[in-house]
Amino acid sequence: MFDIGWSELVVIGVVALIAIGPKELPAVLRTVGQWMGKMRRMAAEFQGQFQEAMREAEMADVRKQFDDISRTATDLGAGFDPVTTAHNEIKGAIESPTTAEPAAAPITGTGPAAEPGASASVPPPPDIPVPLPEPPPPVTSADIAPPPAVATAEQGGGPPR
Repeated sequence: MFDIGWSELVVIGVVALIAIGPKELPAVLRTVGQWMGKMRRMAAEFQGQFQEAMREAEMADVRKQFDDISRTATDLGAGFDPVTTAHNEIKGAIESPTTAEPAAAPITGTGPAAEPGASASVPPPPDIPVPLPEPPPPVTSADIAPPPAVATAEQGGGPPR
């Protein structure tokens, strides 16, 4: 803070000793030390409050950004509910064959068999069952081949000479 070297402190000490006197110098130094401690505590308290205000301001910015992002996500997803959409599609697919037959769309053809302005209906495709593949048979210990035997040098199965 202050740039005071040892030589300046010696000069200040000699002037204080001459001006105050050796008898009252310890009491004056104690009082100056107490005042310096109070000033340091006040500076540390101010610095702590300043840091706290900076953290709160930073936290308010982060909270504001989070609120903006969550509001944007809510606005984007307001009409999007994949579970309900899938549920409604499945429910509609299950209920449609039992409640009413789907209406055949009229097709106006211009081919050789169709007359101009005539409409023909296309029958719905037939229900073709899809066969499921059979599961493989379970594996037993008889299906597993034993590991090949390894000949050792003692048995004469060493490398050729």
